[in-house]
Amino acid sequence: MAIEQHILLAVDALVLGYTPDSGLSALLIKRRYSPFEKMWALPGGFVKDDESLEDAVSRELEEETGVKIEYLEQLYSFGKPDRDPRRRVVSVSYYALVKPDIYQLHATTDAEDVGWFDINKLPELAFDHRHILEMGLDRVRNKMTYEPIGFNLLDEKFAFADLLKLYEAIIGDNKKLIIDRANFKKKLKSLGIIEELPESRKQPGSGRPARLYRFNREQYFEKKNRGVFEMLFPHRS
Repeated sequence: MAIEQHILLAVDALVLGYTPDSGLSALLIKRRYSPFEKMWALPGGFVKDDESLEDAVSRELEEETGVKIEYLEQLYSFGKPDRDPRRRVVSVSYYALVKPDIYQLHATTDAEDVGWFDINKLPELAFDHRHILEMGLDRVRNKMTYEPIGFNLLDEKFAFADLLKLYEAIIGDNKKLIIDRANFKKKLKSLGIIEELPESRKQPGSGRPARLYRFNREQYFEKKNRGVFEMLFPHRS
């Protein structure tokens, strides 16, 4: 039996940014055209016939925001028949964690404006992009319970309190995750992926300098390839 399809393929990029001062944010564009004209949305667009999904999401992200990211991880495919009022569109979404202050934003093509938004103060989003964003946050939160992530968001030398602040910002108000600070630090040190340095730095609001650490990328990738990461902190039941 012949099947006739009229389905378009699109990609969407969920880019999450973190700074110690601003916490966790999401990169959004203001749509220039209908549907959802003037509404905020995730960067993205349609896949060309001659490009891969990865090339498409990188192109759309750079065209609409000026942000170029070498690698985005695939999140999920969204394909409800009514997710786009124009016609049937299936979107493959990708996500990344970055430092916002290393990018200069520049809105072009379908984007009228672009900006970083506090993850706890988001505007109403077009299409099903709120659902995509929430699923992306859940993915990041679940991933960080069994694999150390986010070290690229810290300075080369950091206090352990900086790492805890990052993880607490990502967890947000998720009450199912527990960070046992002492065990978390002990596990990271036992894995050899953080190195204690013979240096200290005075922390804001603290009376004494804090010991500094450095991320050991070689040990991280060696452990990751061997699959030896264990639960870094548990879920509440």
